[in-house]
Amino acid sequence: MAGNMNQQAGGLAGVNSDRLFLGSCMALIATSVAFAVIGDIMGPLKTQFILTNERVGWIGGAALWGFTVSIFVFGPLVDVLGMRNLLYVAFLGHSVGVLLMIFASGFWMLFFGALILAMGNGTVEAVCNPLVATIYPKDKTTKLNRFHVWFPGGIVIGGVICFLLGQANVTSWQLRLCLILIPTVVYGILFFGQKFPATERVQSGLSFGDMVAQTFFRPLFILLFLCMMVTASLELGPNRWIPAILQAGGIHGILVLVWISGLMAVLRFFAGTIVHRLTPTGVLPVSAILAGVGLFWLSYADTVAVAFAAATVFALGVCYFWPTMLGVVSERVPKGGALALALMGGIGMLASGSIASPWMGRVADKHLPDRLDIVATKACLEKVVAQFPALKEKAGKLGEDLVPAIDAAQKVLAAEKQSGALPHPDTANALRAVIGSKADSPLVKEAGDVLNPADNYGGRMSFRFLAPFSIIIIVVFGAIYLTDRAKGGYKQEHIGS
Repeated sequence: MAGNMNQQAGGLAGVNSDRLFLGSCMALIATSVAFAVIGDIMGPLKTQFILTNERVGWIGGAALWGFTVSIFVFGPLVDVLGMRNLLYVAFLGHSVGVLLMIFASGFWMLFFGALILAMGNGTVEAVCNPLVATIYPKDKTTKLNRFHVWFPGGIVIGGVICFLLGQANVTSWQLRLCLILIPTVVYGILFFGQKFPATERVQSGLSFGDMVAQTFFRPLFILLFLCMMVTASLELGPNRWIPAILQAGGIHGILVLVWISGLMAVLRFFAGTIVHRLTPTGVLPVSAILAGVGLFWLSYADTVAVAFAAATVFALGVCYFWPTMLGVVSERVPKGGALALALMGGIGMLASGSIASPWMGRVADKHLPDRLDIVATKACLEKVVAQFPALKEKAGKLGEDLVPAIDAAQKVLAAEKQSGALPHPDTANALRAVIGSKADSPLVKEAGDVLNPADNYGGRMSFRFLAPFSIIIIVVFGAIYLTDRAKGGYKQEHIGS
């Protein structure tokens, strides 16, 4: 154990850095497996609890804003509440959230279970980033990259296991949720009884007020904070949409996402070599170039070969964004401490979930009509209006699921009769209502055959419109890199300087 125990004088004396790092990685695996599993069980939840699409959306959405709430609330309080105590909070969040969902009797238990689970995820991010930076003060960016291997890595693990369970006809969504508990129990054991260091800020004697001042009144941090909104949006925004968009084009989008996540995990593991060669501010503009090219190429992904080739370039681009941005903040604004890291993680998740993802949806809606077959669409909706009322009566209580499709189709056809044109986005929503009704009718497939090519095209256009935002990162960090070179190279700041 001598090699594992860090016996440095000062704040790291007696701290088992390797064990704390391993525990942090397992906690991040629990977080990423949760992301994969929640996405996988949305369909079964809707069926079992007879939920509307809107209510399912509320359950899935809690995974984003619950994460953001906890990282904003607990991140600035890491020094006050202590890393150990907050990791116990994360452990409770993961455990209670999963159990609440497993034993749910309806929407509200599912919703609050997902919210508590998400808050556990955010607490992990709030605590483990400053923990890793503290236990490896001389190698922050490399270690943060290796820590963040396990976000895409966990998505691969969770996604593959869910896929294999499906192939084996194991349909229990409760069993899928239990997958989250495995890494949760492991990180609980790894952290139990361990000595946790004070953060670098506390060890150096820097006051909370100084940390706040160094965060909010340091121009470099403000610039990095704004750039994090862009890099996170370039990474997480498309990753949210890739499965659905490619699936609409007949490509297994979930497998493309697993491929992207697997590549990101491998590349982050070897981040030390890349970062040392290019430095963090050199890595970021190169990453932005590849991310922009990959996104633009994905907008042409109408075959499996093009999808995987473009996804590979995209993964090469975005793999270092999140951890390297955190590394730059930790190394260039060290006095910002846990507060600065929490704000970076929080704004990244908030921007991607509340700005980038909805904006991509709006772009997709705008361009969807360009590929919508008007004649086939009208014919499909006319048959829905003619046939679904009888299906509704035959299905009894379950037939209520057909009402939204009937109402939407009637509304669209009435508008078309009055104006001479099918209204958008009401037309696409009517087709989605038909598909979502899961009626025992060939019209469900017919609606999908009409809508999917248009949905795929609109979604691919959203990739194309997002790609140019990479230019912002290329310009900003290209300028910082050149400035660093002019001053003798990239230099890490130390909190005591």
